[in-house]
Amino acid sequence: MTGEFETERHELHDGTDDNLAPALLRIAGELVEELHPHQGRLQHVTLDCDLDRDLGLDSLGRAELILRLDRAFKVHLPDELLSSASSLQDMLAALKMATPGTRRWSRDEIPISLPQINEPITATTLLDVLCFHATTHPQRPHLKIWQSEALEQSLTYGALHKAALKIAKGLVEHGLEPGSRVAMMLATQPEFFESFFGILYAGGVPVPLYPPFKKSQVEDHLRRQASILANAEATILIVDNELRGVGTLLFGLVASLQHISTVDGLTDKGCLDVPILVNTKATALIQYTSGSTGDPKGVVLTHANLLANIRAMGDALEASSTDVFVSWLPLYHDMGLIGAWLGSLYLGALAVIMSPLAFLAKPSRWLHTISLHRGTLSVAPNFAFELCCKSMQGEDMEGLDLSSLRIMLNGAEPVSAATIDRFSKRFAPYGFRPEVMMPVYGLAENSVGLAFPPLKRIPIVDYIERTALTHRGIAVQAASEDSSVISIVACGRPLAGHQIRIVDDSGAELPDRVQGRLQFKGPSATTGYFRNQAKTSALLSGDWLESGDLAYMVQGDVYVTGRVKDIIIKAGRNIYPHEIEEAVGQLEGVRKGCVAAVASADPRSGTEQLVLVVETHFTDETALAELRQAINEACAALLDVSLDVVELVPPRTIPKTSSGKIRRAATKELYETGVLRAKPKWLWLQLFALVVSGLGKRARRSGQHVWALLYAGYWWLVLGLAVAVVWGLVMALPVRRWRHFVVHTMARLFFCLVGIRLRLKTERAIPKERVILVANHSSYLDSLVISATISGEITFVAKAELSKQAFSGPFLRRLGVLFAHRTEAAGGVEDTKRQCQAARAGERIISFPEGTLTRMPGLLAFHLGAFHVAAQENLPVVPITIGGTRSILRDGQWFPHRCSITVEIAEPVMPDGSDFAASVRLRDAVRAVMLERCGEPDLAKEQVLMPSPPSNSSKH
Repeated sequence: MTGEFETERHELHDGTDDNLAPALLRIAGELVEELHPHQGRLQHVTLDCDLDRDLGLDSLGRAELILRLDRAFKVHLPDELLSSASSLQDMLAALKMATPGTRRWSRDEIPISLPQINEPITATTLLDVLCFHATTHPQRPHLKIWQSEALEQSLTYGALHKAALKIAKGLVEHGLEPGSRVAMMLATQPEFFESFFGILYAGGVPVPLYPPFKKSQVEDHLRRQASILANAEATILIVDNELRGVGTLLFGLVASLQHISTVDGLTDKGCLDVPILVNTKATALIQYTSGSTGDPKGVVLTHANLLANIRAMGDALEASSTDVFVSWLPLYHDMGLIGAWLGSLYLGALAVIMSPLAFLAKPSRWLHTISLHRGTLSVAPNFAFELCCKSMQGEDMEGLDLSSLRIMLNGAEPVSAATIDRFSKRFAPYGFRPEVMMPVYGLAENSVGLAFPPLKRIPIVDYIERTALTHRGIAVQAASEDSSVISIVACGRPLAGHQIRIVDDSGAELPDRVQGRLQFKGPSATTGYFRNQAKTSALLSGDWLESGDLAYMVQGDVYVTGRVKDIIIKAGRNIYPHEIEEAVGQLEGVRKGCVAAVASADPRSGTEQLVLVVETHFTDETALAELRQAINEACAALLDVSLDVVELVPPRTIPKTSSGKIRRAATKELYETGVLRAKPKWLWLQLFALVVSGLGKRARRSGQHVWALLYAGYWWLVLGLAVAVVWGLVMALPVRRWRHFVVHTMARLFFCLVGIRLRLKTERAIPKERVILVANHSSYLDSLVISATISGEITFVAKAELSKQAFSGPFLRRLGVLFAHRTEAAGGVEDTKRQCQAARAGERIISFPEGTLTRMPGLLAFHLGAFHVAAQENLPVVPITIGGTRSILRDGQWFPHRCSITVEIAEPVMPDGSDFAASVRLRDAVRAVMLERCGEPDLAKEQVLMPSPPSNSSKH
C-alpha cells in the first residue's frame, strides 16, 4: 500500500513565516470556541498556551487542529505531532518544517487473497491456536502492521511462533513462574504481538497496559499505571526502548516488580523448545478496564472464555479465513485485542492493524486501508464514524472504494442513530451499503462481544417517548419524530450460548419495553476482578453478572439506554467520575464534596462530552478564570484527559441526596436543560421545580411497584380459582367435547379477568379434523393460549413426565392428551405410532416441536415427530406463532406482568412426500414460516439440555 504526495510548492498564505503565527492562532481560537462555547477561553489563546491545560484539547481536539492546519496551509504535518506537541509554539515549529503537498492514494500492489483453511476447532487454549497455524501453514500471512503510507510490516504465523518462543525463553530465564503476571506497555508494533504470545508460551499471564500518549508526560503516565501494576502483582514489565530508563522509577512504587525489560533484552537467550502447557481453565489475560487507575478492575479471562467468545462472534458474523479485518483500535482495548486480532488469529484471516495515533492523525487512512486491502471486516466506536464524516473532504475521497466491506461493527460507546445515518449516506457513493453497519453490544466482563444483530440487517432505530422512559421507565413508541422523542439503536441479540435479561431493583425479570438493569451470563463471562473482592461481589448476582448498563429488550434485541453506574465513556475510554471529583475537590476555591462529573451527549462529535460542575464562592472573573485553568490542569495530570465543559456554579446548586451524596443524574439534567446557566433570580425556582419533579418520579416508581405486587397476587388468585373449577368439571363431565368446551371458555374468561388481550391473526380457518398444528413454546401459558384461541376438540402432545403426576395426569388423560417421551428413543417410536393412529381417527393434534422452553427469546431447533406424522399420513401442518407470553410469564419466573398476546395462524404447509427426507423438508419449511413471524432470534444452534426423565415434581 502506498500513499503518494504532490510535491509542487504551495505558498503559506503570503509565503512568509510572519503570517503563520496569526493564522495558527486564529484557527486554534476558532476550534477552541467551537469545542468549548461556554468557557470563555478564546481571549487567552497565545502561542505559549498548553494544548491540554489552557485550551482543553484532548486527542480528538488535537487531531482536528492538525487536520485544519493541513488543509489551511496545504501541508502534511507528521503524525508524531499528535503526541509530541504540548503547546501552539510546537505546532508553529512543525508548520515551518512541514512537507508541502497533499495526499494522493493509489493502489500499486494487488491486495492479498488468501485461500480457505480450516479453523482449529479442537483447540482448547490460545497456545493451541497459534501452534496449529504455525505447524500447518507457517508461511501464511497473519498480520500487516501499518507503519506509514509507504510502509507496512508483515508477520506470518511461523514468524510469530518463533519470536514468541524466543521471548518465552527470556522470560523463563528472568525467573517467570507459571501463572505470574507480565505487564506489557508497548505500541502497535510487531513486538506487541510477539510479547503477548511469548508470555503465554512461558506460562505467564499477559496484562496489556496502554503506552504513554504524550512523550512529555512519560513519567506521569508510569506513575498512574503503578496502581494497576501493584494490583496485578506483575513481576515483569515489557516496555519500548525509550521507556526502559524512566521505567526504573516503578521499582519503588510496585513491590512485586522484579524486572523491566525490552523485547531486545528478552530475545538473546535462545528459544524455548516448546510452549509451557496450560489447561483451558487457566487465566489467559487480565484486562484492566480503561481509566481504572484509582481502584483497578482487572477482568480475569480464561482461555475457555476467550475461545468461546471468539467462536460465538465468528459464527454470528459468518467469518472465515478468507476475510480481511482492518482495525486501528488500541491493543490494550478488548475490541482491538480480542475482537480484531485474536479473532483473526483463530480464523486464519489476515489482520491489517494500524495504531490509534495513525487514525486520529488522519482518519481517512482507516477507510483507505480498507479500500486498498479490500477489507471485509472492521470495527470502531461511534465517534470514529462521526470523525470520518467531518474530516474527510475533497482529495480524501479520491479512489475510495468500500464495496468490499461485509461488516462494519459499531460499539464500545453509545451508538448514535444520527451518526449511523450520516455515515451511511456520506459514504454510499463510495460503495458503503447501509446493511453493512452493525451496532453491537459488549463489555470486557464478557471478553468483548455479547450481542450482535443478524447479518445484512439495516440498523433498527426505536423512536420512543422521552417522558415515558425517563419518568416511568417504559419504552413507548412515539407517534412522530420531534424534540420529545428519543432515538435508541438496537444493538443486537445475545450470541449463541449467551443470555441477557433485564431486571428491576428487586432482581425480578422485566417484560419487553420496560427499562431495567442489564444482566448477562454465558461461557465468555469472567469469574470476577483480579484481587478485588468488593468489586467482584458487586459484579456477580447469583448465576448472572451485572453489566452496569440500563436497557430494555424488544423481540430479543437489546436497546441500551444508559448506565446504572456513572462511568463516562469518552472516545472509547472509561472515565470514573469519583476520581475527577476527588482531585478537583482539593483545589482552593472549590467547595469540598460539591463537584459532579457527568456525561452529556454531544451531537457534533457523535461522542459523550465530559462535563464538570463545580461549586465555588468565587465571583470575580479573574479568580474564576484561574480556577477553571487549575481544574483543567488537575484533570490533565490525573487522567490525561481534557474536560469538554467546566461549569462554575454558586454554592448549593448541585443536587444531593438526604445523606449528602452527589446526584449525578439530576446534575446532568440541570446542565442539559440549561438551569445551571440560568439567571440567578430564577435559579432557585428552577431547582425547586427539579426537586419536586424528582420526588414525583420516585413516588410514581413506588406506586408502580406496589401495583405490580397487587396485580401478581390477583393474577394467581384468578388462575387458582379457574384451575379448581376446570379440574372439577373436566373430571366430572362424561363427554370429551364438553370438557374441551369448558377449558376453552374458562381460558378465555381467565385472560379477560386478568386484563390480557388476545389478538388473533388468521390467514385461513383451521380444519375441523385431520390436521397437525405446531406452535412455538415461549412460556407455560402457551397451552392455555391455544385452548383459548382454538375452539372444539384438540389433542395436545405433552411430555410423558406429566402423566405420572397425581394432579395433572388424570386431568390431561380426560382431555385425551398424547404423551411423548423426550429422552427415550424407544418410547419416541411408540409415541409416533400413537400420534399416527390419532391422526387417522381424524383428531387435530397440536404439539410444540421445540420440545422445551427457555427464558431467553428465540426459536429453538424443531424435533421431527410432528412432521414425520404429517408426512406419513399426508396431513397439512398449520404453523401457529405465539407472541407476548414470554413477557408475561418467563421460564423460571413466577411474577406475571400484564402484556398483550398475539396468535398468528399461517397457511397450512403440505408435505411433498412420505419418507424421512420429506419430513425434514416439511420441518424446515414450517420453521422458516414461524421464524419470520415470531420476530425472535434463531436459536437453532443453541444447545438446550432436556431434563432427566421421570420426576414426579417436573412441570410442564
